[in-house]
Amino acid sequence: MLTIGRLASYAGVTIRAVRHYHQIGLLPEPERDASGYRTYDAAAVVRLVRIRTLAEAGVPLARVRELLDADAETFAAATTGIDRQLRSQIRTLQEHRRRIARLGDGDTLAVPAEVVDYLDRLRAAGVPPIAVQAERDGWILMAARWPDAIPGMMADKVAQLDNPRVVQLYRLIGRVAQDWQDEELLRETADLMAELFAQAEADGELAMQEEVTPDPAFVRLMDAFADAAHPVVRRLRGLVADRGWTGWTVVEKRRP
Repeated sequence: MLTIGRLASYAGVTIRAVRHYHQIGLLPEPERDASGYRTYDAAAVVRLVRIRTLAEAGVPLARVRELLDADAETFAAATTGIDRQLRSQIRTLQEHRRRIARLGDGDTLAVPAEVVDYLDRLRAAGVPPIAVQAERDGWILMAARWPDAIPGMMADKVAQLDNPRVVQLYRLIGRVAQDWQDEELLRETADLMAELFAQAEADGELAMQEEVTPDPAFVRLMDAFADAAHPVVRRLRGLVADRGWTGWTVVEKRRP
């Protein structure tokens, strides 16, 4: 007869595991002998080895008892079902690994591939990292609110990068974010923003903003997020307002 320690050693498990299997009813707990010790026989070793083998194969403990006492047909059907579940779990884990690998420097965290491509284009155009990061964070919010609209939005944003003046604006914004007390640089940036807004209005682009972002409360949230992100945003908004334009996420011509 075997002590619990010897039983665990022969079966290749820990004493703690044996006691756990007792608690959940997988391994019958023998009566104590005259000395007050529980002793085990060879059948307990066999059952414990079978439990360990099933558990190591990925069978949930909740189903181990079912398989221990099953006939051949039931056992085969159950293991087929468990194998199907394990394959599904493997696919899920592989997808998690793929997503983790794509995170890289954080651009792919919570934004779609179209936004990642756009951010890469900004970097390639020489836009400073601080400006790229601000763009990324803003698009996380936009993608959460209007996921279906992101492909169209990004197509427009990428097309805008064909305009050297737009690229110049991004570069200026990156510079003023690093030195936002440079009044001359701030004025230069505000002048360019006003110029681009005027061109967008002439092209009819500003009129389409409400169709793309038809949620005034969310627009206010985006504006507040931008204001809180960096002091330069409020400075630029004030300077641009002096030049006849209001808003940040959605831009409008200032009313007299």
